[in-house]
Amino acid sequence: MTIPRILADQVVEGQTLPALSYEVTATTVVLGALATRDWRPMHHDKDFAVNRNGTQDIFLNTPNQAAWFERYLTDFTGPHGRLGRITFRMKGSIFPGDTMVFSGDVTGTETDDAGCAWANLALTLSVNGDTKTTAAARVALPTTIDDNPWHRRGDAWRP
Repeated sequence: MTIPRILADQVVEGQTLPALSYEVTATTVVLGALATRDWRPMHHDKDFAVNRNGTQDIFLNTPNQAAWFERYLTDFTGPHGRLGRITFRMKGSIFPGDTMVFSGDVTGTETDDAGCAWANLALTLSVNGDTKTTAAARVALPTTIDDNPWHRRGDAWRP
């Protein structure tokens, strides 16, 4: 089986990434909290979330959202795309029953002095057209079929 991958010359400024939709369940929320060792009850105890926090339900924690953004990026880049950095701003909560929709655009591309190719991306996580989180990411991409940003170390890796 051939694993699809994207090369740097296939990514251009203004390019739109394919959307990713995912139906959030209580399991999605709880497993994300468990995986990140976030024991705060608003991520697994509906009674606490509703009656103590005043939210409509349990909700995704920050590391869970970060992991979903990373999945979205690697769905786009393939396994040789390597996240250099990501920043995001959460504007609203994601609850069970919501359908998360990830979208993004390439805001720029460059190759650094070490020969590493980069794509800069503006990303959005929305529910029913309402933006819940925005993000900016910098992802290293292979320049050739034999290049793999995951092999870069030291001065060859400057995210």
